Amino acid sequence: MRRLVASAVAGLAVLTVSACGGGSNSGAGAPSAAPPAKTLTVFAAASLTETFTAIEKQFERDNPGVDVKLNYAGSSDLAQQIVNGAPADVFAAASDATMKTVTDAGLTAAPPAVFATNVLQIATAPGNPKAVAGFADLAKPDLKVVVCAPQVPCGAAEQKLVGSTGVAITPVSEEPDVKSVLSKVSSGNADAGLVYVTDVTAARGTVQGVSFPEAASAATNYPIAVTKDAAQRELAQKWVDAVTGDVGRKALEAAGFGVPA
Repeated sequence: MRRLVASAVAGLAVLTVSACGGGSNSGAGAPSAAPPAKTLTVFAAASLTETFTAIEKQFERDNPGVDVKLNYAGSSDLAQQIVNGAPADVFAAASDATMKTVTDAGLTAAPPAVFATNVLQIATAPGNPKAVAGFADLAKPDLKVVVCAPQVPCGAAEQKLVGSTGVAITPVSEEPDVKSVLSKVSSGNADAGLVYVTDVTAARGTVQGVSFPEAASAATNYPIAVTKDAAQRELAQKWVDAVTGDVGRKALEAAGFGVPA
């Protein structure tokens, strides 16, 4: 009987040691936990929607576990949001002036880099039923024209053209960004609108573009910068590198942007 008890005790001891040892070996052999997901927040001008969405897909493939959150709006609105404390890792603006709002507040980690240029183009309904031939035609009283609000880069460009050409445009509405202008034209609520050439390209036939030579005098730069308070500083710089590198260059050129050499 004592032998049976001893054997049972010995067996229990072996099982206990084995269980402890098995737990240790199991921990060592188990796959390591996946790193926590990281969110990169990018504030970008509305005219960058299609291009940055394409870059986002490649960036997330190249950086597993990273979720890029793109916030598109008029550059002036985005700049003011950043100044007011909105959390953004990267800001890409559609003009030097709107980026200056952020740099003047000391809210960029380094000087912005210009990664693209753009010019205005007149958007009309397909077939150009109102026969809009150039910028001067936008002053015709029977033409319903929509433009961007003056504080938005595309609106500032329009105001610059009005000042240099003397063409007096009386728009039926001033929109917060180029996508809103484009929507007014494509829906038939306006006969013509001033947007960027890239927006007409992105519309894929829902509107028709009319180029005009004066647009070159109001071309706009697109600067990008990592914000001073970026929560993901390293990833933010990787995004800027992607936009200014080969991936970004190909996407931007395909969309119709000018790309600095």
